[in-house]
Amino acid sequence: MQKIPNGLVISLCTTFIILLLPVSSLESKELSPGECRVKKWQLPVSLPIPNPAQTVPPLIPLPKSPFLCCEGDASCLDRQLWGENGKGPDKKALLTAIAYSLRYLQTSRADAAYKRYAISGITRQRVISSLQRFRELLLQSKSPEELNAAIAREFVFYQSVGSDGKGTVLFTAYYEPLYDASRIPTKEYRYPIYRLPPDFDSWQKPHPTRFELEGADGLQGSKGKLRGLELFWFRDRLQPYIIQIEGSARLQFPDGTQTTVGYAGSTAYNYKSLGRQLVEDGKLPLEGLTMPKILDYFQKHPQDLNAYISRDRSFVFFQDKHGAPAQGALRIPLTAERSIATDKSFMPPGALALIRAPFPFLDSNGSIEHRIVSRYVPDQDTGGAIKGAGRVDYFLGTGQEAGDRAGVTVSNGQLYYLLLKSDK
Repeated sequence: MQKIPNGLVISLCTTFIILLLPVSSLESKELSPGECRVKKWQLPVSLPIPNPAQTVPPLIPLPKSPFLCCEGDASCLDRQLWGENGKGPDKKALLTAIAYSLRYLQTSRADAAYKRYAISGITRQRVISSLQRFRELLLQSKSPEELNAAIAREFVFYQSVGSDGKGTVLFTAYYEPLYDASRIPTKEYRYPIYRLPPDFDSWQKPHPTRFELEGADGLQGSKGKLRGLELFWFRDRLQPYIIQIEGSARLQFPDGTQTTVGYAGSTAYNYKSLGRQLVEDGKLPLEGLTMPKILDYFQKHPQDLNAYISRDRSFVFFQDKHGAPAQGALRIPLTAERSIATDKSFMPPGALALIRAPFPFLDSNGSIEHRIVSRYVPDQDTGGAIKGAGRVDYFLGTGQEAGDRAGVTVSNGQLYYLLLKSDK
């Protein structure tokens, strides 16, 4: 999931509207009675914090499990493991995601990452042991209540200090688009995505802009540096652009076969959001801005699409992944609703996290409503817009429903990492 300025592997996970939607906060919800409201999930007032002259660590171990304040509060439980919100159990999906994290943690890349990781007590071996023990507890537990009770006994919660030093974390979401495509250009399929140029490392900086590479209409790539690098073709110019934003896609061809494409490289420019541009130009109001509204605007004003896309100077190249699932920055597959992206200069790669925030779900009528949920999620990706201790991107899967939900995901919540107690 990678849109990569400055040569870094990132996932530009939040589609067009990052930081533009009204933020839904846990603090505004009636989660549980009296003293057990969500404020108790924030950093305890009595927790020793370094003095102002010192750097505050991004993760702070809590003296007690936050589950102690969860009696009668169903949003503290990861009920999706046993089935929730109209969906069947996904315990197998979480076990798969854990297996991918354990695979990564055995690599030399993980060893090097943890040698650089500076938070006391969070080592690669402790993360491995924690994932292995959590897996055992997950298999043994017969209910979300039983799982939480076992975790409270055996694990220490390391809470992110968030963006405000009080644990507030902004959550957004990303997904893998599913589009019709063609292996050859036709009158119907005209808009290409491109392979990484073989001489890309020798390109002089500043790199050519998007406009210079593919022209205002997105059809001029064959006349310049992109000639012969076309990978697949699409009907709609917006589709290859969205793939560049999300960093990967699943494609279906007219003969019924499928493939996947993933990030291969990008020019050294920062992404310029279409949603933000529309707001800045007074085309759409900031309040209530969603992906469907952005798409509706361009359906009604198709003449504006080329102008706005051309303003984004960044450009992403792809490779054929031959059906392989979407991968994150750790080079392991991502699991729908069980993988997150964080800033890896602050958060432990591959480690088990617990997130708690309002997320969108489809109700029985097909409408989207936000519900506060908790989810156990391995941390398996990173992102260009995901900076600092106060940002998380949540991978919602593949296709239209995942995209619809990702487009309206922006809310405040909390982030914890689960590590076995030192005597375990």
